[in-house]
Amino acid sequence: MTTAGTPGQGPLTGVRVVELAGIGPGPFAAMLLADLGADVVRVDRPGGSPLAVDPGYDVTNRNKRSVLVDLKADSGPARVLDLAERADILIEGYRPGVAERLGVGPDACHARNPALVYGRMTGWGQQGPLADRAGHDIAYIAPTGVLGMIGDPDGPPAVPANLLGDYAGGSLYLAVGVLAALHHARATGTGQVVDAAIVDGTAHLSAMIHGMLAAGGWQDRRRANLLDGGCPYYGTYETADGTYMAVGALEQQFYEEFLRLLGLEELAPARKDWTRWGELRERVAARFKSRTREEWTALFEGTDACVAPVLSLREAPHHPHLAARGTFTEHGGITQPAPAPRFSATPTSVRTGPARPGADTAAVARHWDIPGLAPHEDLARDGD
Repeated sequence: MTTAGTPGQGPLTGVRVVELAGIGPGPFAAMLLADLGADVVRVDRPGGSPLAVDPGYDVTNRNKRSVLVDLKADSGPARVLDLAERADILIEGYRPGVAERLGVGPDACHARNPALVYGRMTGWGQQGPLADRAGHDIAYIAPTGVLGMIGDPDGPPAVPANLLGDYAGGSLYLAVGVLAALHHARATGTGQVVDAAIVDGTAHLSAMIHGMLAAGGWQDRRRANLLDGGCPYYGTYETADGTYMAVGALEQQFYEEFLRLLGLEELAPARKDWTRWGELRERVAARFKSRTREEWTALFEGTDACVAPVLSLREAPHHPHLAARGTFTEHGGITQPAPAPRFSATPTSVRTGPARPGADTAAVARHWDIPGLAPHEDLARDGD
């Protein structure tokens, strides 16, 4: 049941989440739950965020509330356990064993709340030879085989920002995991630990590729396959103004439409003839270099050739389709992706901007009925 002053919009309305502050995939997973309506309380440490960015711009902390707790103080672990006792889900991203040493590990939390879902977000996982090692996204995705798939064969693998490991292989798997465990907890009354490791999630993302590899339909090298840039009708091409167009004309009918609009119909037989892919790529590249991105966008508009302009981060919100759908939104002067996915009965939105460290300590103390969470002087000045 939603209490006064807590979030009340989205399919997770009424779900309480405690997030022990960290960086990267943990906060993003908690943001996703908050976007879906959960009351996410981020436990920040005194001294603020470990990120260099101004907390006011850290949109991964939107739709959350923040309390300050010093876990190294005598009273710190008890305050977190008070929150865990009243929560449905707890998320932490420490190295294995750190939460236990701080007194807020799964055993301590489950002693207070047996139904709690305890989500653990790490790169290497809770067990294994590398479990205690430090790392970041790029190091986690490297041994999975996925990083080695991306880029030109004559150069180093391309770095996909931290989207593939941290967020796709990490955050999204943690979010799915804790929600699945919450479903189980509500059915049985028994919580559990969810071990979400970036190495596991990233490897899992390559399931289809491994099937193709086993069947002989994928070569274990870069740019030699249908979906890794090796195929001339699935990739990117430079235009006359130095920008790019993306082509994904895989199926026969889309490929024929693509060639027709380029004026290269005579190359139709090259689709399945790998010996002609070099010729096809050169002809297509030359044609794209003859016009600007804007001109090509206009030409392919309204067709099924599966061609789209490659836009920058600042350009993307202005794309007509994304603008019409409201894929991006503005809140507090920050343009940012809107919550996703969408729900017909329980719509979501950006309700609040990034939580300022400690700004909601007193309000959470009242709403979650934890009088000792906030000092008396904070209670006097902290509003709902």
